[in-house]
Amino acid sequence: MLDLLNSLLVLLQGSALGGWVRNAQYLYPMLEATHIIGIAALVGPAFTFDLRLLGVGHRVVSVTTAARYLLPVSHIGLAIAFVTGIALLSAQATLVAGAGAAPWKFGLLILAGLNVPVFHYGIYRSVEKWTDAAVTPVAARVAAGVSMIAWTGVVFAGRLLAYT
Repeated sequence: MLDLLNSLLVLLQGSALGGWVRNAQYLYPMLEATHIIGIAALVGPAFTFDLRLLGVGHRVVSVTTAARYLLPVSHIGLAIAFVTGIALLSAQATLVAGAGAAPWKFGLLILAGLNVPVFHYGIYRSVEKWTDAAVTPVAARVAAGVSMIAWTGVVFAGRLLAYT
């Protein structure tokens, strides 16, 4: 498994994308800035939705209304962060993968990614029963907590990649 992962990292780093990102004068910092904007667009609305699941603003907005307006923005942010993240990784894939924070970042990304379908294909299927509730079901609150912890960890681990 590790050999396959290492082979994929070497392939990505040796790709035309990797060469372009390494060699274009301003591309890497532009990708970094765009990555941060993508993270903000992903995490800001996701945290706001998670806070609603935890009961914040229950008198102001229903869970379904919050989902309708916040989650599409979060999805756009995810797409931006994903594309720019792959491009940034391509510049130094083997070096980044060897950083101490890398397993944390990628593990937490997997956790955050798995939390989404577990929530949406699980407890959210019955949202009409509790969309206006001050206290959402325990499973919804657990999913919100997992989301907030995982995305916070991804952000911290991502920053630590440059220093470990």
